[in-house]
Amino acid sequence: MASLREPDRARLAGYLAYLAHERRLAELTLRAYGRDLERLAAWLAERDGPNLDALDDEHIRSYLAWRHRNGTGGRSLQRELASLRGLYRWLMREEDSTRNPAAGIRAPKSARRLPATLEADQLCALLDGASDEDLLEIRDTAMIELFYSSGLRLAELVSLNLADLPPPDGDLQVTGKGAKTRRVPIGAKARAALAHWVRVRANLAHTDEPALFVSSRGSRIHPRTVQARLARWGREQGMARGLHPHLLRHSFATHLLESSSDLRAVQELLGHADLGTTQIYTHLDFQHLARVYDQAHPRARRKGRED
Repeated sequence: MASLREPDRARLAGYLAYLAHERRLAELTLRAYGRDLERLAAWLAERDGPNLDALDDEHIRSYLAWRHRNGTGGRSLQRELASLRGLYRWLMREEDSTRNPAAGIRAPKSARRLPATLEADQLCALLDGASDEDLLEIRDTAMIELFYSSGLRLAELVSLNLADLPPPDGDLQVTGKGAKTRRVPIGAKARAALAHWVRVRANLAHTDEPALFVSSRGSRIHPRTVQARLARWGREQGMARGLHPHLLRHSFATHLLESSSDLRAVQELLGHADLGTTQIYTHLDFQHLARVYDQAHPRARRKGRED
């Protein structure tokens, strides 16, 4: 990939600094935005195209078409466009541009895939075989219980500190995307698993380590370690699909909707800024709703159903 032109490099550095210090975006989000914008700027440089300040809508459409031909999905292209729009909004604020060439461009849509979920019985079976003596299994049990009990994202779980644990019957405060905080409940099973982990945590953690969950080295656990441990746990339990943090978050949301049908409450608990993001879980619950309708609606009952 061609190296970036110096003016473009300076613009991207300034924009990413703005996102980090003023918008306070998460590190993973910053990296994604940086990769998106560097890829476009390098593509322009390879083709002797204009600098970012002279970019027009035709260049952007050509770039999106090139990315799409190379297998990039609509969701990724939408994110890349969002990155570009954000850059130009910042350039206009800094009086380094007078227009936003990405404003009226839409990326091709991707088919929306329904998230996978686990049945409640599967999750219970998954956790019932955990060891009460192995330190890492005690930690992993607490992590899995907390993922499923409170619907946490991976980044939210690994960023928790020991001091963040609430008093008995209190809610947990977590910091999500965009540095937004929310409060989530902790179920009884998760509280018991966390209490067990806290009692033995000192056998792994360095004395000055603030993190709630630590690795075998005694420092804050890395997201990839969490993913690897959950995947291993799933394999050992003979799961047909891989176990991962987002699967537990999806299961949390789906099971709540099955019991309550309160979409707004689930939105708040998940920390979704847009209700439309939460609405995908309503599709997963169709069979449950159909059963409720069949049992409750007076015109749905068939003769002999009561028998």
